[in-house]
Amino acid sequence: MGESLQGGLALLFLFFLFYVVFNFMAKPLRFLAKLVINSLLGLLLLCTFNFIGGYFGFTVPLNWLTVLVAGFLGLLGLMLLVFFRWIL
Repeated sequence: MGESLQGGLALLFLFFLFYVVFNFMAKPLRFLAKLVINSLLGLLLLCTFNFIGGYFGFTVPLNWLTVLVAGFLGLLGLMLLVFFRWIL
């Protein structure tokens, strides 16, 4: 009787420990996934703009900083990058 109680408590403890570790690790993983998805969308947005802007001789360079700005800020970020490229 005592061994089955200890086994049940050990199993309960392992489930609790798994729950705590999973919740602790889930937040950074969600942030990382969101960062990757937004960066891919920013890259797509910049590539589309550069494809169209290439006909007019105006493009924005593709690098990790411009991709992140366009990814985080979306269309407003692209407009900011175009403005900086136009001014500088």
